[in-house]
Amino acid sequence: MTGTAAPLLAATAARLMAAGVDDPQNDARRLVAHALGIAPDRLRMHDLPVTPDQSAALDRAVAARLARQPVSQIVGYRDFWRHRFTVTRDTLDPRPETETLVAAALDLPWRSVLDLGTGTGAILLSLLAERTGASGTGTDLSAAALQVARANADRIGVAADFIQADWFAGVSGRFDLIVSNPPYIAEPEMAALAAEVRDWEPRMALTDGADGLGAYRRIVAAAPAHLTLGGWLLVEIGPTQACEVTALMQAAALGDIRVMRDLDGRDRVVSGRPLA
Repeated sequence: MTGTAAPLLAATAARLMAAGVDDPQNDARRLVAHALGIAPDRLRMHDLPVTPDQSAALDRAVAARLARQPVSQIVGYRDFWRHRFTVTRDTLDPRPETETLVAAALDLPWRSVLDLGTGTGAILLSLLAERTGASGTGTDLSAAALQVARANADRIGVAADFIQADWFAGVSGRFDLIVSNPPYIAEPEMAALAAEVRDWEPRMALTDGADGLGAYRRIVAAAPAHLTLGGWLLVEIGPTQACEVTALMQAAALGDIRVMRDLDGRDRVVSGRPLA
């Protein structure tokens, strides 16, 4: 591919559209900007000739996208809440609907937070960046994901502790807030996922290999022992899981249970807290 930004953008979008890629215009904008080494919002002002190295970088990026690799992995980041987070194949891609959990948590009073299955650290670091003086810990079973989270914390300038752990294993003390976006896709649903998710994102961040509720059973059952009195547990859910997760919280003697919807009107977050 050669030329300037405008024709490259049109040609890239056309290739992606012909291959059936969702949202080809937006993907083309991000891929071309990545190849040119500029911000996507500066593409319209870029009228310099594209160098051979930039053209080759764009060819590689387009080939990766045609193989259904997510754009965030190709360009290496995802913008989430107010910050940019490094994304790799070892982490779940932070999604806009997860901002529902961040917004809900910021409406609550807390000074300490535990993020279970932190991945990129997007939830934990977004919360800590907004709450001056608060402390936070993120756990993840994946050492590679924790390496990404630590790098994101350093780049954003937020202090946080990170522990390699299977949910609460090795976690001591109590927290005012516990948050999690656990794997909630049931095993029979995996085959129907978009290839970008099914083939490229870490499987253990997507599914428990069973009914999609296994992580909630463990988190909800153990959360009361790790929450301060009046503290809150907030979990992201799949849009059909509100009743099941609510029942798990009730069985764990959590009260004041609330279900919050995302911007598309789908059930997205369930919260509860120990009342005694």
